[in-house]
This record gives sequence, structure tokens and C-alpha cells, in this order.
Amino acid sequence: MASILQTAAEAGCFNTLLAAVAAAELTSALEGEGPFTVFAPVDDAFAALPPGTVQTLVDNPAQLARILKYHVISGFLLQNEVISKQEWLSLEGAPIPIRRYSPFEVKNATVVKADIVCDNGVVHVIDRVILPG
Repeated sequence: MASILQTAAEAGCFNTLLAAVAAAELTSALEGEGPFTVFAPVDDAFAALPPGTVQTLVDNPAQLARILKYHVISGFLLQNEVISKQEWLSLEGAPIPIRRYSPFEVKNATVVKADIVCDNGVVHVIDRVILPG
């Protein structure tokens, strides 16, 4: 079974996320043992941000790392477990609100595909970049 980052690379729709993870120097962390639950924004989610936002974040690795860590929960949580609570604490430290009914939402993002199992965690694909605060 592939890791979270290998799975994302093979999917072909997470190129911006993978570049952001590398720019924030989080690759080795997400290749680690985990387990992690990752809410992974697709490339279109990054493209929907205001012009220049991605480059501004790449130029500020600390802020980029903070935002990326907000997309991760420690542990292996399938959809039925994620929706068991109204919020989860992200690796960034801020809570991530969960909409527990259809559609399954994470903060202001809709989960478009859930429960992609990897050897070091699980990925839930989301249609927006979520921000702490």
C-alpha cells in the first residue's frame, strides 16, 4: 500500500498540494509512520484562491506549514469516525469544524471523496482550501 503522499502523487489532482508540502518542508513528516487523517484539497481548490495567494504562501514557508497542518488530524479516521464529533483538533492546533450530515463537510469545504486508505493514514478529498480561525 502507498503512503499518503505517494497516493496523492499517483492521483494526479494534488500537484499544488504536493508542491506546497515540499515548500513547507513537511514531506518527511507526511511520509512518516503516522497515522494521519488528511483533508486534501485538489488543484482546483488552490486555483480558486485569490490570485497570488499560493505564491505568497510559498514565499512564507512558516505560514504555509501552518495552513497545511490545519488540514491534518493525528490518527486514522474514516468518514464515520470523523462525523462522530462536531470538531477535531488539527495538527496546527486549531479545531476543524465538521458538518456531520450530507454533504459531509470540513469547515467550509465539501468532501468529494472520502476514505482513501493509505499505509500511514487516510485521505479525504476536499474541494476547498480550509484556513484556521
